[in-house]
Amino acid sequence: MFTKILIANRGEIACRVIETAKKMGIATVAVYSDADKEARHVKLADEAVHIGAAPSRESYLLADKIIAAAKQTGAQAIHPGYGFLSENEAFAKRCEDEGIAFIGPKAHSIAAMGDKIASKKLANEAKVNTIPGYNDAISGPDQAVEIAKGIGYPVMIKASAGGGGKGLRVAYNDKEAFEGFASCQNEARNSFGDDRIFIEKFVQEPRHIEIQVLGDSHGNVIYLNERECSIQRRHQKVIEEAPSPFISDATRKAMGEQAVALAKAVKYQSAGTVEFVVGKDQDFYFLEMNTRLQVEHPVTECITGLDLVELMIRVAAGEKLPLTQADVKRDGWAIECRINAEDPFRNFLPSTGRLVRFQPPEETMFQGDTDKKLGVRVDTGVYEGGEIPMYYDSMIAKLIVHGTDRNHAIAKMRAALNGFVIRGISSNIPFQAALLAHPKFVTGEFNTGFIAEHYGKGFHAEDVPHEDPLFLVALAAFMNRRYRARASGISGQLAGHEVKVGEQFVVVTLGAGGENEHHAVSVTDFQDKSGSSVVAVGGNSYQISSAATLGQIRVQGQCNGVGFTAQVERGAGKNPLALRIAHNGTQIEAVVLSPLGARLHRLMPFKAPPDLSRFLLSPMPGLLVDVAVQPGQKVQAGEKLAVIEAMKMENILFAAQDGVVGKVMAGKGESLAVDQVILEFQ
Repeated sequence: MFTKILIANRGEIACRVIETAKKMGIATVAVYSDADKEARHVKLADEAVHIGAAPSRESYLLADKIIAAAKQTGAQAIHPGYGFLSENEAFAKRCEDEGIAFIGPKAHSIAAMGDKIASKKLANEAKVNTIPGYNDAISGPDQAVEIAKGIGYPVMIKASAGGGGKGLRVAYNDKEAFEGFASCQNEARNSFGDDRIFIEKFVQEPRHIEIQVLGDSHGNVIYLNERECSIQRRHQKVIEEAPSPFISDATRKAMGEQAVALAKAVKYQSAGTVEFVVGKDQDFYFLEMNTRLQVEHPVTECITGLDLVELMIRVAAGEKLPLTQADVKRDGWAIECRINAEDPFRNFLPSTGRLVRFQPPEETMFQGDTDKKLGVRVDTGVYEGGEIPMYYDSMIAKLIVHGTDRNHAIAKMRAALNGFVIRGISSNIPFQAALLAHPKFVTGEFNTGFIAEHYGKGFHAEDVPHEDPLFLVALAAFMNRRYRARASGISGQLAGHEVKVGEQFVVVTLGAGGENEHHAVSVTDFQDKSGSSVVAVGGNSYQISSAATLGQIRVQGQCNGVGFTAQVERGAGKNPLALRIAHNGTQIEAVVLSPLGARLHRLMPFKAPPDLSRFLLSPMPGLLVDVAVQPGQKVQAGEKLAVIEAMKMENILFAAQDGVVGKVMAGKGESLAVDQVILEFQ
């Protein structure tokens, strides 16, 4: 067994590998860029080596520097994680040539399966069902349009070396095929250093189901059940679960055996994933093979009780698999939510900056310790006070739960999301909570088009119906009562003018356009229980009790005998007097006033926000890579104005209406802040 391994990665996956290495008694070496000097993976590793500047092509994609770091520190093996060099055939071969074990498949397997074009040809030869498409590299956007027409729209345009949603577009017409090809090529060149593109038929209403395989150097290959990954937004997975609520045992077995046959055909060693697109009649087609560990591997670890990272390390060291196909378990139900640094209320644009607050829910399951079950696990590469840089992907953490069945896992995940506190940057937690509450998700009736179908016009706070909206109002009144009680106990108050707690209040929920709702409430302290009150509102009665201290964001307690977790903040929104209450994906801002105060509040005029339609504002922090217009130029609605790059994704800004460009305020290569003016229209 190795005594020291180097992890050629960053973020949560680097931390994940370190945890298992520690359990196995193996020393670890981290590598880091300028942007990651203070990163969590650097602090966790036994040693750390600086390998270059912040952009990944100047650090994490430099094989020479990583190999040099391994030699310098005496590491006998390299774990590549996922992304970066994990599926780079030349890097795997180079490690082998230098006498360093690559904790992943052999270079020949990566060559055969890591390249989507080659793998599709190989799958065809092995009589595996594949989707119609054009499998040779395409010369340019004009040829792409001709091929797309031949296959028939819609088509999927994909980078051959792609992954993680990078270098991937769906086109429904010639214009989208032309523009999508150019964008895919740019993203592929920047992210993977390989700009070959191919096109295939886009199967509508598909499910994305993948089989986890595991092979060793002695010819043994097994499959570890499936993962359901159909909940995707722009081809990036959002929620993953194991097992799938859709496929039958017969389909699972057929897919598993086909995945194993494919892996054996390329003499696959290590953990890998065979991805399938599955039709509504459970007909399945080979999509691609990922020759690496997947982001969503923890859900498989939960239901099988296996540590996949440990098995990868053991296989790389030449050991035999410690189990056969008959030993593979399927125990309970696991769900993973990817917690990303993006603003769901601003069309999921990237959000970078400092994590002012980072308080995950309490963990009861842990990386590298698969004995603990039916709990909550958090895989992360960040910490409170740390930075989310703009150079890498947007993942903050992965939240994983394990339940006895699917409904138990969903309930556990909703409670965990309610207690996950992130401040300083935006996160997609409200969106995740909304997805978990959606009736179609709960019944398992979904496909890869689920998010586009139900949230096609973006995600808005009002889209999320709360099962009991008056509970949020009652919680605002309860917390206000706690604040008033504290204020009444402050010493040195002027006699006759002390703060009175009172029992009658009006909770005013604030609407974005000034459309407020008034709720008359009464709050009575429960006599024999401190921190407990009865709140009457709208004909309902809520007995709420909580030991949460004022000022902490996460509030846990009981309401009418049932446990709850919510988030409460004072002065977090536009109104410094308002309480922001968040629970189960729904958020309200409420001001709790006396009846007289509420009457006066009704007389306050609404101040409308200024009209900014004359300006093109940067919707996110990022790098301005192109300004496509000049002062005095006439533009039409839908025309490209600028391109911003953030978190490895190109975001094109289009004109919302016809107009004439006035001043251009920002130049190519400039780092933009959110809402910074790029140009002004006349």
